[in-house]
Amino acid sequence: MDSSSFEKYFQTNKALWNRLTALHRESEFYDLNGFKKGKSSLNFIELDELGDVRGKTILHLQCHFGMDTLSWVRLGAQVTGIDFSEEAIQLAKSLTKELSINALFVHSNIYDLPKVLNKQFDIVYTSYGVLCWLPDLKEWGRIIHHFLKKDGTFYMIEFHPIRAMFDDDGNMKEPYFHGEEPVKYEGSGTYAEPSADFHHVSYEWLHSLSDVINALIGASLKIESIHEFPFSVYGDLPFLVKGEDGLWRHKNKDIRIPLMFSIKAKKSGSTAPNK
Repeated sequence: MDSSSFEKYFQTNKALWNRLTALHRESEFYDLNGFKKGKSSLNFIELDELGDVRGKTILHLQCHFGMDTLSWVRLGAQVTGIDFSEEAIQLAKSLTKELSINALFVHSNIYDLPKVLNKQFDIVYTSYGVLCWLPDLKEWGRIIHHFLKKDGTFYMIEFHPIRAMFDDDGNMKEPYFHGEEPVKYEGSGTYAEPSADFHHVSYEWLHSLSDVINALIGASLKIESIHEFPFSVYGDLPFLVKGEDGLWRHKNKDIRIPLMFSIKAKKSGSTAPNK
């Protein structure tokens, strides 16, 4: 991948996430104070599907300021978190010191990570709202393969791409398939603080589910499971309503769409990924 062609988009997005870090650390959504008191930031899906991580080494891609990373450490894993935001990594490192939690945080764009990290892991993990910031999923898959040990596990839990087809009122507005160029978004607020006086611009790439699956297959990873969920663990869209079970669904009960998906895959042997 020629990352130079995407550099202007990366720089805009990185500046956005540097600003978001300061906003998110104070938000009720992230509940950093609750986390400091021992609350886990992980949800039941990833906990159930990834299982016991005690003694495992984990590489957490796109970790933001590290709450999930440190939550895995609290469960007995040895975890390395990476993110392209300097402010997020700085905050993550300060949390490790404040809470006396042993974790490594690395400031890096995913695509540059092989240049700065020389290690393989039992598990590569990524979650919730990460793929839209990546222009090249084929290279993403190869990097996952690169950092996994033989017989290592890749696990992801992510928002379903179908969500992007709906506007704030829950009506369909966009096609499912999109081109290689990013979509420019302008808006105010953030998913963690919708009413915040915060104007922002971002560039995002919208990938279909088949794009994700084929990127992993092309990287010589053996997919073990794919699950789609008709609910979200976060009420981050205006058309979602919270049910009695604490999960969020489309406000129109007759519209049953997948709002999240998970994938577990295995690196078997030393087969090199496709170029």
